[in-house]
Amino acid sequence: MDERKIRVVVAKPGLDGHDRGAKVVARALRDAGMEVIYTGLRQTPEQIVDTVMQEDADAVGISILSGAHTFYFTKIINMLRERNAGDVIVFGGGVIPDNDIPGLLEAGAGAVFGPGTPTSVCVEWLEEAVAKKRANE
Repeated sequence: MDERKIRVVVAKPGLDGHDRGAKVVARALRDAGMEVIYTGLRQTPEQIVDTVMQEDADAVGISILSGAHTFYFTKIINMLRERNAGDVIVFGGGVIPDNDIPGLLEAGAGAVFGPGTPTSVCVEWLEEAVAKKRANE
C-alpha cells in the first residue's frame, strides 16, 4: 500500500475573489494529514493544471462562486486528460446549482460539495477516492 501523503491542489479559477471556503477546505485537508497546495486567487485553467502536474497531485479541488463552474470544471478535466493525467481526482464546491451537478459529474468530476457541507465529509470522500485510485495503480 502506498503510504505517501495525499497531495491536493486547491484552486480558485477565474475572476472570483472570494476564497474563504477554499481556505477552510484547504485547512481541513491539511489538518487531516494531507499535503495541500493552494494556488491563490484568479488562476487560469492552464496555471491550475500546471500546478497539479508539477506537484504530482493526487487530486485537485476547484472552488467556484462565479457561476462559471461548467466551463472551469470541463476545461480543467479535459486539460488533465490531454496531459495524460486523467487519473487525477477532480472535486469541487462553491455556489453551484443542484441542477448543474449531474453534468459536472458526467464531465468527470468525482464530487461536488455545496455550501454548508461539513469539511469532514470532504475529507472522508477524498481519502476514500484516493485509496481506490491507488489500489487500481
